[in-house]
Parts: sequence; C-alpha cells; structure tokens
Amino acid sequence: MTDPSIAPRALIRPASVEARGWGWRFASRLDWAVADASFRIEPGERVLLLGASGAGKSTLLHALAGVLGGDDEGESRGELTIDGLPPARAAGRAGLVLQDPDSQAILARVGDDVAFGAENLGIPRDEIWRRVRESLDAVGLDVPLDRSTSALSGGQKQRLALAGVLAMRPGLILLDEPTANLDPEGVREVRDAVERVAERTGATLIVVEHRIDVWLPLVDRVIVLGETGGAERDGAERGGAERDGAERDGADVGVLADGDTASVLGALGPRLAAGGVWVPGIPPRHPAPPVLEPGPVVLGARDLRVGRVKGVPVAGPVHMDVRAGEVLGITGPNGVGKSTLALTLAGLLPSLGGRVEASRVLADGPQRDPLKWTSRALLTRIGTVFQEPEHQLLATTVRGELEIGPRSLGLTEGEIARRVDDLLVRLRLDRLAAANPYTLSGGEMRRLTVAATLATRPRVIVLDEPTFGQDAVTWAELVAIIAELREGGTAVVVVTHDDGVLDALHARRFELEAPA
Repeated sequence: MTDPSIAPRALIRPASVEARGWGWRFASRLDWAVADASFRIEPGERVLLLGASGAGKSTLLHALAGVLGGDDEGESRGELTIDGLPPARAAGRAGLVLQDPDSQAILARVGDDVAFGAENLGIPRDEIWRRVRESLDAVGLDVPLDRSTSALSGGQKQRLALAGVLAMRPGLILLDEPTANLDPEGVREVRDAVERVAERTGATLIVVEHRIDVWLPLVDRVIVLGETGGAERDGAERGGAERDGAERDGADVGVLADGDTASVLGALGPRLAAGGVWVPGIPPRHPAPPVLEPGPVVLGARDLRVGRVKGVPVAGPVHMDVRAGEVLGITGPNGVGKSTLALTLAGLLPSLGGRVEASRVLADGPQRDPLKWTSRALLTRIGTVFQEPEHQLLATTVRGELEIGPRSLGLTEGEIARRVDDLLVRLRLDRLAAANPYTLSGGEMRRLTVAATLATRPRVIVLDEPTFGQDAVTWAELVAIIAELREGGTAVVVVTHDDGVLDALHARRFELEAPA
C-alpha cells in the first residue's frame, strides 16, 4: 500500500535559485530595498535567510514568488532566477507562506482554499482533489474539507497555507516569518509540518525568521543580507560575500555572510547580533527593573464579555485592572480573543456584556465609558497599535503618518516637528521619513504605528504584538521605549505571544481563557 501522505520526491523537482548582483528599489524610495545580492542555492538546499529589520528579506522572497510587482511599482537590476528563468516565467515553481495567518485564507472552506493555487495552474480536477488530501495529510491538518477556514486556529491557518502551497507541487518553498504571529503551540505545529514536508518532498526551502532557534535543526545553510540604506546616495556598488562564513568590508553589502550554520553563527555571532540577528546565546539588551510601584487604577473591566459578532462572545467574563506606571501583559493561545479584548478596553469595540470603565482622572469628565468618547478625546487618553499595522496607516509618507495625531490635537507646527523628529530618530525611521508607509518592511511598519501612537502622548497605550517582525536591536529599542513610558506613569497593555518582552518589562500577566 502506498503512503498517501504526499507525492514522492520523484514527482517534485527541487528548484535552483541564483542571484547575480540583484537588487530592487520601490518606485517611491531613494534607497534600494535589496542591493547587489549574489548567491546560488542548489536544488534541495534548506536555507535560513537572515538580516536586520529592513534588510530586504521579504522583498527577496516576494521577488522569487513573482509577487513583487512590475516596472510601475519599482525597478530591478542584476539577475534573479529560478532554474535559470526569471520568476515571472517560472509559474508554479515557487510557493510562498506569509507572516499573517488570517491574510492567507482566500476561500471559506478548507478544501477549496487548498485547491485554489492548483486550480490557477490549470491542474485537472481529479488530480487537484487528490493533491488537496495529500497536502493536508502532509502538514498534519486533520479537519474535514468543508470546515470553515475562519474556525481554524492561527497554527492551523499557517498549516493550511502551507498545504495550499504543497498542492501546487513547487520545487521552491518560501516561508516569510511563518510563526511570527503564533503562540508556542502554533510555532511547534508549523515547524513540524515544514520538517515533514521538507523530508518527504525534497523541495528547496528558504526560511525568513528573526527568531532562529526553532529552525536551526532543519536548515543546512545561512545567508545574511546586509543593510542597504544609503547605498544609492553615496554611489556604492559592492558585491556579495564568499561562501563558508566569509564577510566583506563596508556596511552596504548585498550578502554579509553565507555558509553553514556553525561557521556563520560561530564566527560572526557577535557582529550579527549587533546588527539585529537573533543569535542563540546572545540575548538583546533588557531595561532596568521598575523603580516605582504601580500607580492607581486608570481603566477597569468588570464582568466584561467581548466578541466581534453580536451575541457571540469569544472571551469573558473578564475582571481586570489597568494601572498607571505598569505593564499588563495579556497572554493566551491563538483564537482566545486577546486582540478583541484589547480593542474593547481601548474604546474601539462595544462589549457584549459587563463594562469598561475609566477612572475619573483619565475620563476627565462625567463620561467614563471609553467607547462613548470622541476620537479626539481618545487621542490623548488611550492610544492603540493594531495587530495588523497596515490597517491604521493613513498618510503617504512616514513623516506625514506621525504628524496626523499631533495635528488633530491642534499643536503648533514647531511642537509637531519636535515630536516627530524625536520619534523618527528613536525608532530608527529617520532615513525613511519621505517613504510611503506601504513600502516599509513588516518590522518598520510596526515601529511606525507604535511611533504614531506615541506622538499624541496618551496616558494609556494598548499594544497588540508590538515586537513582531523586529530584529534583536529594534526589539530592544521598542522594549526600552515601553519601559520609559512605564517609568513616566503611562499605563501599558501589551497583547503578545512573546514571553521575552513580558519578562524584560517585568509585566504583570493576565492569562485569557475561553468564555465560561
């Protein structure tokens, strides 16, 4: 009896990848997102692609997947090929899994969603459904084909996306921070699914992750992209690094290091960590413990039930106090309602029962229900950073995004400029001030939304996964800023799967459970 788990290796031809001085620049940007990258990946290799936030890792993966855009969206130079062909001419040879589990489910039912990619390749119907079942089995997703995709957990949705990729039988599998938004159980699910797929198919694998510990046993090679900021302004044109852990002088290199995991992380570990790579055994800097005891309660939840559909609570009843000068960490598995609770506390979603009540000091008036405050009143009282950064971007430039809140408050142009300039520098966005926010990397976009919230100096800040997509350096800088806010008396609510950020901030934890 044949193993139905996945097609045998003979039916999947691993792809080769080559970059020769390749670079890409978005149409609205002065700097190149990637510049002068040169390397070759042989069929069947498993590569971990590293680099600081903004080094162009996602850009490279999107280019290989053929979804980067045409000449009207940017310009390229050099060559990037899959099996010797430009990615646009290698349809079906590469499959991409992204960071956000919710953004990748296209159709309402599991079976239809897995079949979608194969249908677009013109695969015969009978063959498609055979592939659907094989792919779901390969990733360990044992659910009915008619199960609603919206009913899946975050880890299940990522395995669903991986199954959809497998159904296309690609020779190259691209994973762009596939576990960034998952709880620990979801991380294990996805990592184990990728390992099964790699073993059974032999496909070439490229993984982008900031947190690399979980992937090191699975990969056999590491490529580190260098930062490219300023390369075009000073006319620098530098080539890639040699194999086996070698490096080149200069900050603006296409490939900073390339070799097996031991030689790259061993020889270059301290330098890579200083550049933002999460190197095992070299933790990022942590702020000092709190100096003062937490202050008074500024926001409270009493018998609170939350949900996005009327009459269908996803969490509660919740009893919670948010205190000035304290970080409160909301934790729990994917799908338990953490983000929904955060939006309800922030006055952006109505409750389904119970109440949210601000203190008299925070309310500054008789109305103590944040949901009934005006947008202008919320700006200086409760600031919110959403889980999906792109959902709260309004301006066409980074600087313009930071100016929106202060300008809504009627501040002088001088005060607006002072606040914005300070935040641009502190969050390492100053060189991107004129860039379109939608051309930023995921980590840069996250820092922008945090900065935009800080620009109005609210007394309570609600942060939903503030450190996802950050390299070790920007992670430490964001944590330091949150610690400064705490010491200044700001109440901070952090929704996160990142235990490290809660440990670093000495946060009080609130474990959210399913509704009683």
